[in-house]
Amino acid sequence: MGVLENKARARLFYKYLSKVYDEINPFIWNEEMRTEALDLFGIEAGDVVLDVGCGTGFATEGLLERTEHVHGLDQSIHQLEKAWAKFGKNEQVKFYRGDAERLPFADDTFDALWSSGSIEYWPNPVAALEEFRRVVEPGGAVLVVGPNYPHSTVFQKLADAIMLFYDEAEADRMFEEAGYEEFEHHLQGPSYNPEIAITTVAKVPEAKAEEPLAADD
Repeated sequence: MGVLENKARARLFYKYLSKVYDEINPFIWNEEMRTEALDLFGIEAGDVVLDVGCGTGFATEGLLERTEHVHGLDQSIHQLEKAWAKFGKNEQVKFYRGDAERLPFADDTFDALWSSGSIEYWPNPVAALEEFRRVVEPGGAVLVVGPNYPHSTVFQKLADAIMLFYDEAEADRMFEEAGYEEFEHHLQGPSYNPEIAITTVAKVPEAKAEEPLAADD
């Protein structure tokens, strides 16, 4: 497990990163990539969407171009303060401080869920993906963007020491273990590294009818 796959360390990390996050982010996750991912996400006007790991609100801003009903959640108070400055605490977006692995929402609350640049910090990604499936209504979309596993052995060792990086096979395992049956992966990135990110779009399984109780003999 990488050094930043620890919630306390991640919060401390973002305490300082939040000061320059909006300046650094475009070199890794830019507007063109966001638009491409939003097109894959396929939400419609009127959909109620949760942005998990919303940070300073870069993805939130894109989501607001597609629907007015956006909720944002992050564990870092420092990142949220930047987001509040952009959107207000409960004006354009309703924000919550919370944990991706223990979402403070009832079952089937949202039409869709987006999470970009957050999975790499989760100690238990499968638990978070299960939570996503729980709070999104059956048939809704879940989109997760994370860092693609590097090809270089040197960078692999560095990546493993810092946070979660994963390839398509590992993404398959995580989503299948979390109970998703339909999903697809897309590689994205800026021009200098077009495969830096792995974007997965999954469909929450339709609710299954309960099996009838066996009749007494």
